[in-house]
Amino acid sequence: MAVTLETRPVHAPVPRAPRRRRGPRSWVRGGGLSTLLFLLPLLVVFGFFSWGPIIQSVVMSVQETNLVAAAEFVGLDNFAAVLADPLLWTAVRNTLWFAALALLFGYPIPLVAAVLISEVRKRRGLFAALAYLPVVVPPVVAVLLWKFFFDAGTTGVFNTILGAVGLGPLQWLQNADSAMPSLVLEATWAAAGGTMIIYLAALAAVPPELYEAAEIDGASVWRRVWHVTLPNLRNVLLVTFILQIIGTAQVFLEPFLFTGGGPAKATTTVLLLIYDYAFADSLGGDYGKATALSLMLAAVLAVLSVVYFRITRSWSTS
Repeated sequence: MAVTLETRPVHAPVPRAPRRRRGPRSWVRGGGLSTLLFLLPLLVVFGFFSWGPIIQSVVMSVQETNLVAAAEFVGLDNFAAVLADPLLWTAVRNTLWFAALALLFGYPIPLVAAVLISEVRKRRGLFAALAYLPVVVPPVVAVLLWKFFFDAGTTGVFNTILGAVGLGPLQWLQNADSAMPSLVLEATWAAAGGTMIIYLAALAAVPPELYEAAEIDGASVWRRVWHVTLPNLRNVLLVTFILQIIGTAQVFLEPFLFTGGGPAKATTTVLLLIYDYAFADSLGGDYGKATALSLMLAAVLAVLSVVYFRITRSWSTS
């Protein structure tokens, strides 16, 4: 008995038609011109107010100017003068110290607060509003309020509390060792609410079935947080981490309003040094050095961000 094998015709791949290049006429007929007209005001405003100052900063960084006398081209002398300034490395060290303390205390606190509020069954919105309230307070008002808290006398709020247990009074802002931690304490209080709201929004997107399954398996609150909450918040945590690094590297308000960079330059940060370059002299500061240091800080933060996202790319997708 002969066995015959069925053969099927092999179809050759159908060649794709070459794409037609869109010319100016087809682009206009497709609505491109009207789209451009709608976008033009936005592009002009964005370019003028965003890219305009950036380009002007690059130009000023290679000039010696105080915006009063005629500008003089000096090339890279401003960058060399900034790098030769011994106060720069003090400001860098203080900025890194502030960033380290802010990450140590300010990074986990919003996450813990968001997790605790998400576990509350009743009046969750009230607790979220109370935690967010410091963000609504104007920064200058917050600093004036905390100056009263940090008062070095016995009438200061914190010293009064310490006095009740037989301690103090402490020189919170007048001591070089405690000045920076004091600024971090106020900055954490002022900014934690905004990050906490981001975490609460991310927690609302976590499927409740995961928590129900964990509860059925007898998982404690800590295990639910570790095995359910944190893995689902991984991408948000990675983004808020780099945002906090960038924000703390640009700290200015707290050292400027609380201590003015003192005591003994213990709270002089990079942004405060930029301000001193530009405005320390009432007759006009050295805006060339100020913009040069600004560009150096922007370049460092940009490189840090690129490296960070390249390193964490696999973490966010795994």
